[in-house]
Formats: sequence, structure tokens, C-alpha cells
Amino acid sequence: MENLAALMAASINSGTPLLIAALGLLINERAGVLNLGAEGMMLVAAIAGFATTYETHSMALGFAAGAAAGMAMAALFAFFALVLATNQVATGLALSIAGGGLSAFAGQKYVGMSLPATAHGIPVLRDLPWIGKALFDHHWMVYLSLLICAALVWFLYRSRAGLILRAVGESPESAHALGYPVLRIRFFALLFSGALCGLAGAYLAMIYTPMWVEGLVAGRGWIALALTTFATWRPARVLLGALLFGSVTILQFHFQAVGIAVPSQILSMLPYAATVLVLVLISRNPDWIRLNMPASLGKPFRP
Repeated sequence: MENLAALMAASINSGTPLLIAALGLLINERAGVLNLGAEGMMLVAAIAGFATTYETHSMALGFAAGAAAGMAMAALFAFFALVLATNQVATGLALSIAGGGLSAFAGQKYVGMSLPATAHGIPVLRDLPWIGKALFDHHWMVYLSLLICAALVWFLYRSRAGLILRAVGESPESAHALGYPVLRIRFFALLFSGALCGLAGAYLAMIYTPMWVEGLVAGRGWIALALTTFATWRPARVLLGALLFGSVTILQFHFQAVGIAVPSQILSMLPYAATVLVLVLISRNPDWIRLNMPASLGKPFRP
């Protein structure tokens, strides 16, 4: 039971950055914008959060710096994709590549450095047998991610602002004809997405693996992008998918710990193989994807 509790706790910890980033990407995709630069945004946010925390010894400032860095990268994407109406796929890929290079350059000073471990969890509840270790011994960002997920469910399906956002993603021409500022709404959706991707990157560098190495995000931005499609652009399904992919990521370490004779290369590829497999399975029915996908996703809009 203790091993199972530890496995559950590690899966939740591993799935948290995927959940936070995917929720942000879901919002800008619901608004009709396809941003493939999540990997770059998370990398820049990771080094911004790590460096700030290392220099100031403040976790709060580190997360704030990560969110600000993610928003800055998202604003850069918005300038090209919304103002200049460039191709969103090409712009997102360029942002991802640029973010990787920028994070590597900015992080040269911090390679191999680590942050001190900090206590976390909910007092009293974390001391409960089994369930305390599994559910209540996590960093506060884990619980914040669950609150964000619940808030987005309410926002998208129970609020007027969420209805407007979805309308912009489904038919920007109609929303514009009704007087809604489509480009402004998409801009703020991108900023929100950048902030969440920034928090996810900062969480990776400050909590999940509290040290800096080049390429720390290791493809999680791409997994988060796939997760939005897997979840058919619904926050609750994003939560389930993040826990699933987090569990797959942790399995490689669990197999090694129990001595299962599987080559480490195969274990390392499990999360990415699972991502490809899931995308293949859900793509078997194109009509199902088409019915759930925002109709204007990836298409530029000129008022």
C-alpha cells in the first residue's frame, strides 16, 4: 500500500505541469488560436523561475517571474499571429525553437545548480495513513491547478464571458458582426495561456526537479498540446488525461525501481509513445474531432 501511495503521489506530481500548460493552451485554442510554441514558453519560464528563486530565495517571486516570462513569449506570438496575421503553425514552431535557444543561453550560469528542498502538503491531512501520502503531501501548485481546472469549467460553460470566448473560436466573423473585439479577446486568451504555460515551466524547474539543465522541459510542451486534442477541448478531460500521462511518465522509474528488465531507452520513450498512440486512436474518427474542435482554430482573422 505504501508503494501504491508513493506511485499515486508521483503520478499526480508528474501530471501537474501537463495539466497547467494544457489548460492554458485549451483557452487560446477555444478562442481559435493555435500556438505550437508551448515548449519554448515553458523553457523560458523555467529558467526565469529558477534563476529568480535562486537569486532571491523566494518561491513566490520565482513563480511570478515564470508566469511573466510565459506571458511575454505569448505576447510576442500574438504580435506576429494576430497583428501581422502570420501563419500560426510556422510562428508557433519558431517560438518553440527560439525559446529553446534563449533558455539555453540564459541558463548557462545555472547549469547543474539546484534549489533547496521545501516542506509542502496540507498539515494534519498529510499525516494520514496511505491517503495522506497519496493526496495531501503535495506542493500548493498541485491544488491550485485543480482549482484552475474547476474555474475554467465554470467559465467556459456557465459564464457569459466564456460563451463569448467560445463564439470567437467558432465563428469570429459572427462575433465581430455582433460588436465583440475578436483580436482583443484572442490576445488576452493568449496572455492567459502564456501565464499558465509559464507556471508549468516554473513548476518543473522549481518543484518537480529543483535544478537547471538545458532542455529541462523535455517535450512536455508537445505532450500538453496533444492533451488538448485528447481531451476534445474540455477542461475536465484535460485533468484525466494529465493524470494518465503523468502515470505513464512515472512508470518508467517504477519499473526500474522494482527491477523489471526493460531497456532504459524503451522506458524513457513511454510518455511519447503513449502520446502518439492516443492521437492515432482518437484520429480514427475525424468527424468526432471535427465536431469538438473550434471551427476557426488556426485560421487568421482580419476585421
